[in-house]
This record gives sequence, C-alpha cells and structure tokens, in this order.
Amino acid sequence: MDIDAWVWWLIGAVGLGIPLVLTAMPEFGMFAVGAVAGAVTAALGFGVVAQVLVFVVVSVALVAVVRPIAARHRDGRPGLATGIDALKGRQAVVLERVDGSGGRIKLAGEVWSARTLDSGQVFEPGEQVDVVDIDGATAVVM
Repeated sequence: MDIDAWVWWLIGAVGLGIPLVLTAMPEFGMFAVGAVAGAVTAALGFGVVAQVLVFVVVSVALVAVVRPIAARHRDGRPGLATGIDALKGRQAVVLERVDGSGGRIKLAGEVWSARTLDSGQVFEPGEQVDVVDIDGATAVVM
C-alpha cells in the first residue's frame, strides 16, 4: 500500500492538532496549518523540498504574526475583580459617623467598619463615600 505524500501531511496535521487540544498551546495549531499547506503543496505535485519549505514558511509566518496579536489581546483584556478588589472604587452610605478612628458604612448591601483616608475628614450618616481601599475588615473611605 503506497500512501501519497499529501496524506502523510494531513496525518501530521491531525497529529499536531491533538496536542493543541490537550495543552491549549496555539503554536501546535499554527504548525498544523503549516502541515495542511504542505499537503496542498504535495497534492499539487511539488517535490519534498518544496513541501517542507512551504510547511516551514507558513508555520513560522503564523507564529511570527499571530502570536504577538494574540498576546496583545490577552494582555489588553481587563481582569475581573473579585473579593475585596471588587469593592475598591465603589460607593457606600455612611450609617454611623466616620472619621479617622472609625465608623460604619453600608457597602454592597453589607455593614462594614470604616475609617477615613485623611484623619481630618469626617462623614456624617446618610453621606455617600467612595471606598479607596480595604484594610483587613475595615473600608478606607474618602
């Protein structure tokens, strides 16, 4: 049984697709596309040197072009704030007078102990404050 070269290239593409799925490393997908390009080259009747050259050029071009674009998109995506990080920057309502030594606020539906960022500031009940930090179980407000 004599298998054509283009079939071997497709087998190689599938072989490169398996680690892509298992490891989620996109480089394997780029090499698989290069293998498909090698299969097309083989199907068109070009020799082994041309097939390998097309595989290498397509694979390297995809890695060189697609990887930096994907990295920019991945790094540019804002992260999802959770826990106390999600509370920073939110507004709260003063329940008990808040000054540099303490007080109480209602933040995200819960009652929190609070203190002001500037020890000279005072907030009276009913005022809106901004949470700038969480220090242990105390919200730091301004």
